[in-house]
Amino acid sequence: MKITLIILVAILIGMQFIPAERVNPEFDKSKEIVLPEHIKPLIQNACYDCHSYETKWPWYSAIAPMSYSVSYNVTNARKGLNFSIWEDYDDETKHNKMKEIFRAAYAAMPLGDYIRFHSEADLSTEQRTTIRTWAKEIIDSK
Repeated sequence: MKITLIILVAILIGMQFIPAERVNPEFDKSKEIVLPEHIKPLIQNACYDCHSYETKWPWYSAIAPMSYSVSYNVTNARKGLNFSIWEDYDDETKHNKMKEIFRAAYAAMPLGDYIRFHSEADLSTEQRTTIRTWAKEIIDSK
């Protein structure tokens, strides 16, 4: 049992020398999504850490194995939707992304694991409705 514990501790220490990627690439601010003033704080508080190049990397994102999970989640979230490069999307893609926002705002996002560590990102039913109403207006205008 003692040897197993020593091996596990050695592995955990060794993992610290294999850093996960934690980058916020520079980007052209003119390509960022333009949000209405009543929507902006909701999206920024609940979505930007994963879905933009303005991630605020928490302290635990520097400690393996959590660093691997956080980096993986942010990388995949940015691939799916990135508010920092919104204007790079064509009109059809923007329309589809807005549909995704409409659906995800119902209850799927932000993820429960994220909310556990970032209670400020937990959206109330009213805030979710506000985001969905905004997204629906944009979807219906196309």
